[in-house]
Amino acid sequence: MSSRLAPILLDRLAVDFPVGQAALSGYSDWPMRVTAARLGAGFTMAEVALDRFVVEVSRGKKARRLLRVTDEERPCGAQLMGSRPSEFPPAAKKLVELGFDWIDLNFACPVRKVLGRGRGGFLLGQPETALEIVARVREAAPPDVPVTVKMRSGLDESPESVERFFTIFDGAFQRGAAAVTVHPRTVAQRYTGPSSWAFLREVKHHAGAKTVLGSGDLFTARACLDMMARTGVDGVTVARGAIGNPWIFEQARALAAEEPLPPPPSVHRQRDVIAEHYRMAEATYDANRAGRRMRKFGIHYARLHPQAQAVRDAFIAVHRPGQWQEVLARWYVDDAPGRYPSEVIQEEEDFL
Repeated sequence: MSSRLAPILLDRLAVDFPVGQAALSGYSDWPMRVTAARLGAGFTMAEVALDRFVVEVSRGKKARRLLRVTDEERPCGAQLMGSRPSEFPPAAKKLVELGFDWIDLNFACPVRKVLGRGRGGFLLGQPETALEIVARVREAAPPDVPVTVKMRSGLDESPESVERFFTIFDGAFQRGAAAVTVHPRTVAQRYTGPSSWAFLREVKHHAGAKTVLGSGDLFTARACLDMMARTGVDGVTVARGAIGNPWIFEQARALAAEEPLPPPPSVHRQRDVIAEHYRMAEATYDANRAGRRMRKFGIHYARLHPQAQAVRDAFIAVHRPGQWQEVLARWYVDDAPGRYPSEVIQEEEDFL
């Protein structure tokens, strides 16, 4: 399936398809990334990691679980978060040694605990510190390893916040960033209200030929292509829309090739992907930990099932490893057409 969308070039790193999986704290581990890549993601991003954690826990079982990267999910970026510029370079070097293809710097996380520790979106109010981090990581990383930045549109909607956004945005490119991903909500908005595609369009117009990726409210393949068409961004990163719906990537590839939107995955196709996702999780963690971690994925996978609420409840009730297979054996034994997530979202909105 060939795409009519232009590939992305991050310095010398080629990305063949500009729709990829975003870094998702608590979700985008190795099993999720491999699943997304197998179903068409143009690139993947590992869970955000604290700079200090990477340096202190870069060996042993925990590192193999959380900092694992393999050829199947490439190109794969690693996202770093922290507060002190001096702690970023050694962490970036460790991530390169572990095999990640590029380093992404998180200046976007809106979680209160993160902000309180001077990390993530807090740095949007500290241009000097943010840009020192970019410069130090770019200097520490090998020349063939791109450095990118993830930002929100500011701390809030004040003119001062917008000015600081563009100071960091322009300064990141001046210091060697290969691309900037923009989630067009403020830190204060968190995930409430619609993301501002108008702001994203303004940013891309300002950036010109520089590579800008978009993020926010991408829950369908059509939305991914619409964001690129309406704002001019060079690519998109799918975050919450990819949880339990890795088929969004193959659907985006079909639309990009001007083919009809593929039907949603059938119950049996869902079963096969879910079972393989669970198998990889159990190989990565112990059985109990895999079951707990996969329960939240099951809740999202259930949205595509024709009996979504009942299947969701069944996954919520899973507490022991064997119960996972029992859910598949009961609810996924008979094949039937699946559903698009947009259909489920509409039902939930109607119910509310």
